[in-house]
Amino acid sequence: MSDFRRNSAGYLANHMARLFAVGLSRRIQPLGLAPAQFMVLLELWEEDGRMQADLVAALDVEQATMANTLARMERDGLIERRASETDRRSRLIYLTDTARQVRAEAVAAAQAQNAVALGRFTEEEKTQFLDMMRWVIGNMRRE
Repeated sequence: MSDFRRNSAGYLANHMARLFAVGLSRRIQPLGLAPAQFMVLLELWEEDGRMQADLVAALDVEQATMANTLARMERDGLIERRASETDRRSRLIYLTDTARQVRAEAVAAAQAQNAVALGRFTEEEKTQFLDMMRWVIGNMRRE
């Protein structure tokens, strides 16, 4: 591995994210989920009935990417769109019973992937690593 790749935060983060996504995908695919759908579900499990723009901002993805993900999720019976009671022009995204029923298994699958990824860390190292990841994300959001 070249010095640049070995010392590039971007290269290493991207490589780690791709490997994590492959592992997560393998674990949640039997539930009928893809990693991008899982990220949306995490947001909706936390707060159901959100606007698409809120999900775009929360997940730092492009509007078109979110629109495609939500269309697949609607097709797969994971979400439904309903008119807002306060603004009829707005449509809110709600979980279906199917999405609620896979929550425990999906979260357990993600926890298993996290355990593999962080398996050799001590508890203190895990805390430090996750803190540093959050700091980097915060730095990138402020740019």
